Amino acid sequence: MDGMSRRLSPAILALTAAVMLAAPAAAQSRREMQMMADIRMLQEQTQQMQQQLQAALDAISGQLKAISTRVDDQAGATRKSFADQKLAVDQFGTDLRVVRERIDESNVRITSLSQEVEALRLAIPSMTAPAVPADPNAPPVSDVQPPSTPAPPITMSPGISPQRLFNTALADFTAGQWTLCIEGFNTYLRGFSRTDAADDAQWYIGDCYYSDGKFTEAIDAYHRVITGYPKGDRVPDAYYKLGLALNSQRQPDRAREAWETLVKQFPDSDLARLAKQKLDGMPRGKAPGR
Repeated sequence: MDGMSRRLSPAILALTAAVMLAAPAAAQSRREMQMMADIRMLQEQTQQMQQQLQAALDAISGQLKAISTRVDDQAGATRKSFADQKLAVDQFGTDLRVVRERIDESNVRITSLSQEVEALRLAIPSMTAPAVPADPNAPPVSDVQPPSTPAPPITMSPGISPQRLFNTALADFTAGQWTLCIEGFNTYLRGFSRTDAADDAQWYIGDCYYSDGKFTEAIDAYHRVITGYPKGDRVPDAYYKLGLALNSQRQPDRAREAWETLVKQFPDSDLARLAKQKLDGMPRGKAPGR
């Protein structure tokens, strides 16, 4: 019996050792299987997350495209609105310019009509004056001899148009008929001294005298423009030509004063620049050449 026990002990020991060695291997296999299962689960979760992420990206891309389309539409509408507004502004500017031109034309017509009314007003006393009875002792008209004295200066006929009177005097100025020009503009001023062209008429009188070499009379006429029509547009011209006339009369100090006044009161005018050139080239006490 003891011998059998001794023979069985090694076998039992070997079996026990085999069982002990097999147990860790089985446990390791279970761990590997669990790990594989966990890996498959993570892969499935990762795949699901990728699908969800791709779906989210597709949705965002669609929203971005829709937003881009709306932005483009809005930008196009804004550009069209700006273009329409610019067109409307341009059209308004054109209409405003047309209105201004019509207003200017109306003002010209009103001025012309005012002058015509003034001419008629002056003509009415002459037209309604009582007729002088004929002298029964007067000789027949055919026996009256024409006077030998020269014709009187030009006078304004009853009802004559102011514009026609002005244009006639201006034509004499252009033709160099200085005496006729002066008479014509003086006649105009006697009847229409309050019109817009009155300062022009007075200035032309001065220019006629200046062109005729009558500088003293020209100086007086230019002074009348400055003092009689201080708000007229001929004042700068009068100051400049006044300086030239004074300089021609060898009065450089007064000429300088006239040009300095022109530069001071009308610094942005072309005549002020010409006056400054005269002043720059004008030594003290010496008159510049005409």
